[in-house]
Amino acid sequence: MSGTAHGTRTVSAARTEPGEHTGPEDDLLHVTLPSPLQAPAHRPAPLTPVESGEPWTDDPYGRALRTGRGPLYLRRMAPLTAGAAELLPLDVERFCAAPDAADTGVLHRCTGPVLDVGCGPGRLVAALAARGMPVLGVDVSPAAIARTRRQGGAALRRSVFDRLPREGRWSTVLLMDGNVGIGGDPLALLARLRDLLRPGGCLLAEAAPQDVDERLTVRVEDAHGRHGRPFPWARVGTTALLRAADATGWILTGRWTTGDRPFLELRRPNAGFDAVGPMPHGRPGSPGPT
Repeated sequence: MSGTAHGTRTVSAARTEPGEHTGPEDDLLHVTLPSPLQAPAHRPAPLTPVESGEPWTDDPYGRALRTGRGPLYLRRMAPLTAGAAELLPLDVERFCAAPDAADTGVLHRCTGPVLDVGCGPGRLVAALAARGMPVLGVDVSPAAIARTRRQGGAALRRSVFDRLPREGRWSTVLLMDGNVGIGGDPLALLARLRDLLRPGGCLLAEAAPQDVDERLTVRVEDAHGRHGRPFPWARVGTTALLRAADATGWILTGRWTTGDRPFLELRRPNAGFDAVGPMPHGRPGSPGPT
């Protein structure tokens, strides 16, 4: 679950990594990947309290993905609000595990080709690829890309705000695990995702379980206080996400909760659709909230 905002990306976030496809952009969904391999053993490197490099790349997040274990947090740097939690847990173990029941419910709604934005260690990309569905993960973290590829998924190290393959032709975009916070500006992110989908395409987005609407500066931090650089982030609950979706021209076609994880199914209007009508608050075909 990582990404950078438009205007804050760097050359390193968009450069071609070893093994990245550099031919016609559509071929990125047909990369021949090696068989899944065991992750090589990593010796602990000397750590400094404040680490250089870009967020999500040269900070504790990469090491957590390599080991598959936390604890790991986003530390709230600003604004500091009385009563607000300073440490926001990142569920590394769940990110690195096989898809759970909530994930599976989302995967059943996917139609290919699928783009997983902020794919992290790639559990959803790998699961869809195993079903034979064309799918690509994008993430700025080298460790995330490496782990996704080891599981047999196709992944590209890039920000969602960089140029991507198949722009305007994806059938489904996934925005899971808090990635609605990417860039710290949900309106800009939703507008970008709308442009990536084909007309009538589907965005499956996970909201924060709390009723929040926050714009933050955070940093990734581990249990020993080692951390990376601050970056913009957002926390967006269902109500705020519905408002942002309405403001950016999406049509709500589904809404549900599994456990404590709330989800929305949003659609880009078909070509020629010039007005967004009332947004139903239920699953497709459902008269009311679920």
